[in-house]
Amino acid sequence: MLADKAYSHPCTRRALRRRKIKTTIPERSDQIAVRQRKGARGGRPYAFDRTLYRQRNVVERCFNRLKQFRDLATRYAKRAAYYRSEVLIACIILHLR
Repeated sequence: MLADKAYSHPCTRRALRRRKIKTTIPERSDQIAVRQRKGARGGRPYAFDRTLYRQRNVVERCFNRLKQFRDLATRYAKRAAYYRSEVLIACIILHLR
């Protein structure tokens, strides 16, 4: 799971770890400060892969481009097949631009 700093809370990380979901979430600066202030009791920093996290940006940009299409952003199509076809058409239009 790739997520931003909003999901770096220890409870969230614990729940994901319990479900055996590998994560790449950066630590917030206040969490780093608390861990360093605790010293040896603060534990080690969480594993974080910068190159993998940078790929998240591509997905975020794709979602933002798709949100330009009003019917996708507000989900006018109630059936999954119709919504999927709208997403596919929007991707084709974005690819052809």
